Amino acid sequence: MDKLVVHGGSPLEGPLTVGGSKNTALPLMAAALLADGSTRITNVPNLRDVRTFSNVIRVAGPAVTFDADANTLTIDASTVNHPVAPYELVKKMRASFYMLGALIGRCGEAKVSLPGGCAWGPRPVDLHIEGMKAFGADIELEEGYVLASAPGGRLDGGTFRLDPSSVGATINLLLGAVTAQGPSRIENAAQEPDVVAFGEALKEMGAQIDGLGTNTIEIQGVDALTPASFRNTPDRIELGTFMLMAATAGAPGQPVEVRRGTHEHLGDDFKERFAETGVDVDYADEVVTVTRPETLQPVSIETAPYPGFPTDLQAQWTVLLGLADGTATVTDTIYDDRFKHVPELQRLGMEISVEGNTATVHGGAPIKGAQVMSTDLRASVSLVMAGMVAEGTTHVLRVYHLDRGYEHLEHKLQDAGINIHREEYEEFDEPAAEPVS
Repeated sequence: MDKLVVHGGSPLEGPLTVGGSKNTALPLMAAALLADGSTRITNVPNLRDVRTFSNVIRVAGPAVTFDADANTLTIDASTVNHPVAPYELVKKMRASFYMLGALIGRCGEAKVSLPGGCAWGPRPVDLHIEGMKAFGADIELEEGYVLASAPGGRLDGGTFRLDPSSVGATINLLLGAVTAQGPSRIENAAQEPDVVAFGEALKEMGAQIDGLGTNTIEIQGVDALTPASFRNTPDRIELGTFMLMAATAGAPGQPVEVRRGTHEHLGDDFKERFAETGVDVDYADEVVTVTRPETLQPVSIETAPYPGFPTDLQAQWTVLLGLADGTATVTDTIYDDRFKHVPELQRLGMEISVEGNTATVHGGAPIKGAQVMSTDLRASVSLVMAGMVAEGTTHVLRVYHLDRGYEHLEHKLQDAGINIHREEYEEFDEPAAEPVS
């Protein structure tokens, strides 16, 4: 198994370059199944989840080719003859559940395993299933699989209100609705940039969709979609992560550039809270320049659906608060149990307490290197962030979580001045006890 070893104390000098969005690439891959032919997607990050989903798609019959060096993926969906997404693959990543909408949309039937996923809390797929039923699907659950079929080979269409709003369910319902026999309506739909980019791609393939970026999406089903070529969007969460790294590990007064991101996708709430910390930030086309102040101000945040503060940036924000001059809180209203990184940050010396869905961070405590363990994707990168500013060396174990969402992170950080490298280790090896002096 791999770990990242971070030697703290080296300032982040930049530049850092944002890669393609995993959260948009995976839906685009699912969309390719709806068209009889070859679809090409560029700016696809070379990530574990992309490779896993490629294997999920191959099971259904399409040919998938991924040029990792060119970040280009091609899916030839001329053949989709096995509408199944098996447990042994779906359990590795929850986004595989997009196969439900994609296979119903293309084949009129699907057998998709209920997903597994990260350890920090449940993400029930009830919304996906109930939405498909509202659009006309017959659905049964059997031995851990969702068995879905559309009478006559196509969904009828219908209206469904998402409560709560869900990115994944919005995407899945769009996948099924675009080839339905009649109109469909998704109420309280997700407005995230990932959903908008995905919906625009479907429109390029011939789908008829109105209301993208609002809370009500209207779809008029069409007989079939056609293949197309897309450029995947930059990863807005990686952009926000890099900005927070620059604000914490950059040398005070020294600007750090973050390149090839789309800052509009961050949402106003993150940008406003970020400015309140005292960081000097300049937004230009595809370049965000961040300059760390001498003293970071503590700013409390509360996560919310887009355009609110992203839940995927709250762990990183917690690290920033650990360096701030004062006390502030992080409240996650999206997930109740997303603070598994807190005990690990406490091992590094940070003063944090958690009550319910709120973490209170007392800034200014000395941060010192230690061995810590990743529990999920964003927790992983928060531990790397803390290690960058810690005194001494930090060993971040189980970085397979991090590899799901950050492409070559250690190489990007090395090029930007951080002393970090990857090592293999044996998970259950116990180090020899040191003699008592």
